[in-house]
Amino acid sequence: MSIAYFDGVIVGGGLVGAALAVALAEQGKEIALLELRPPQLNLQADANDWDARIYAISPANEQFLRRLNAWPDMHRIQPVSHMDVRGDAGGKIEFSAPAIHTSHLTSILENRWLLQAIWQRIKGMDNIHVFSAPAQSLHCDEYAASVTLHDGQVLSAPLIMAADGANSWVRAQTDIKVDAKPYHHHGIVANYAIEKPHGNIARQWFKQGDVLAYLPLPQERISIVWSTSQTEALMALSDEAFAECVATQGEHSLGKLTPIGRRFAFELVLRRPEKMYAPRIALLGDAAHTIHPLAGQGVNLGFGDVMALANILQDAADWGRSSVLRQYEAERLHAVRSMQMGCDGLFQLFKTEAAPLAWLRNTGLNLVNQMGGIKNQLIRQAMGL
Repeated sequence: MSIAYFDGVIVGGGLVGAALAVALAEQGKEIALLELRPPQLNLQADANDWDARIYAISPANEQFLRRLNAWPDMHRIQPVSHMDVRGDAGGKIEFSAPAIHTSHLTSILENRWLLQAIWQRIKGMDNIHVFSAPAQSLHCDEYAASVTLHDGQVLSAPLIMAADGANSWVRAQTDIKVDAKPYHHHGIVANYAIEKPHGNIARQWFKQGDVLAYLPLPQERISIVWSTSQTEALMALSDEAFAECVATQGEHSLGKLTPIGRRFAFELVLRRPEKMYAPRIALLGDAAHTIHPLAGQGVNLGFGDVMALANILQDAADWGRSSVLRQYEAERLHAVRSMQMGCDGLFQLFKTEAAPLAWLRNTGLNLVNQMGGIKNQLIRQAMGL
């Protein structure tokens, strides 16, 4: 058995874990990054091949990634200048970048390019050590924590940082209880070429308890996320028949939709771990929280975790001390819970078909739409400004 010692061990090399590795390595720390499937680098853009995993990155997180030199330098990034949200009975709210004196509200890009940009930074940093063997066990004591890999290697550090997803292996090794609330919805994701220009506008509809979002992409394409309880029936349709359903649900606002690539569905679950830390362990990203995708804030919350934890650790003598981890949770818990409650409340409000609630929610949308100051403050908070 060989033991390697690091300043920190990160489990999970997706967007959140990889960004954390770069942020901590830039502080001069020695970081172990455990990722079973490191991404392929040096990918080439194909006009007919679009990643079905799309993210809307807030300006605050874009700036953070740019500071890390981990923002993609390519043409397949689409800034969003306006958002158009429609209720199910005439309600509407619109957001505009010019109204809050910013160039864009969010940037839409594919997972593969953002992940590649972050990992290219990792490959260029000598103090990030990547391990790809599966984890076998985890041990924590008063002074340190360690992960034993299946190949016998032991990675030891004052702190283990779990960025290993919603079904976190690290979290499962602790006594942290998770409040999991299934929405009984799936999110169906697909990409389309469009007949009419999207105008840099992100669109969203609440209808019959479903939520459909059109996210603009470059080259007059869109990515869609459809939160629905009719998953089985919709996934059984041909690509062309499903595209017509998407166009109809979106009121044919962009004309005919032509499928690009495959579509897939994933279960929607609200997860609220009782804590964001355990002794010598910190949770980040989906390991620490999941939310309904209607506001597109899941990965943005994860990057917020990264920024907060990296900032706190910069001045911490012992990364795994309980006072350090309590400070991290205190800085993040309000923002996380507020976003979870807001998205959940909005979903539940539009899920109910009772006439009084339908009138209330649509009237509320129209009322807020007319209150420029409040509306603009809402979008600024979502953008992290």
